[in-house]
Amino acid sequence: MHACTDGKDYWSKGIYREIVPPERIVSTDSFADDRGNVVPATYYGMSSDFPLELLITMTFEEYEGKTKFTLRHSGFPPGAHKDDAQAGWNQSFDKLARSLSNR
Repeated sequence: MHACTDGKDYWSKGIYREIVPPERIVSTDSFADDRGNVVPATYYGMSSDFPLELLITMTFEEYEGKTKFTLRHSGFPPGAHKDDAQAGWNQSFDKLARSLSNR
């Protein structure tokens, strides 16, 4: 991920834990170095209370003839990290929407 705020590159790694077509995808989420090795959040200057692994749950359901997508990213410690992650996900979804609208 290339951060818009500070221009820094952040690498991540995850493992699929569950795939239930067409309902749900569950995976882990960890920080990584540029070689794919899991690293603690302190590697990127974050606090040491940040967990080594978070959980991402994506659900898909039919809603008014379309697909409703819900993402839950859990395991964050209280504070700004959760707000930063929400802003990052929102930026990613904005990019996805722009990409899909160009088709």
